[in-house]
Amino acid sequence: MHNKLLQYMQSEHDFTLQETEAVKQYFEPVAFSKNTVIEEAGKIPHYLYYIVSGYLRLFYNDQNGSEVTTHINCPPGFFTSYSDFINGVVSENNVECITDTELLRISKENLDYLTAKSQAMKDFSISVFQQSIAYNENRSRELSVLNAEQRYLKLMKDYPEIIQNVPIQYIASFLGMKPESLSRIRRKIIN
Repeated sequence: MHNKLLQYMQSEHDFTLQETEAVKQYFEPVAFSKNTVIEEAGKIPHYLYYIVSGYLRLFYNDQNGSEVTTHINCPPGFFTSYSDFINGVVSENNVECITDTELLRISKENLDYLTAKSQAMKDFSISVFQQSIAYNENRSRELSVLNAEQRYLKLMKDYPEIIQNVPIQYIASFLGMKPESLSRIRRKIIN
């Protein structure tokens, strides 16, 4: 499992043998079943997860008690409620496994330790969080300027594996629409 993470990390940063051994030591392999909530709303997120396989979503419950999916991720990549994890504050979000997953996880304390000891790890961590910020800014812009059909077509183009592996109700929520609306859009595209 660690090889995938190390390949991902070393694609843009140079890690020494000692640094890669530390990554193997501090990133703990875990596996969870489909529909398992691995970080709960009302608590401080414990871990940053690297997705080896499977799909995760970030969601919260709105004032009506409905689940609102704000982020869906697939391998490879990191996943958590980032700002809450970084700041060590109680999150309103849940992290749930959409499918069976294989993950590597690291606690905030251990991540801080690694980034303090390793310049390569510090640089890599900064780039991961910068990518997260850029993704969220782009997503906010898309939600405000693209119509529902355009958002779905963009998701199909950019992340076809999500369309194939994630239930329609999560995709619809992620795209800011009701499942019935997404079904209509999908029928229109097929015809």
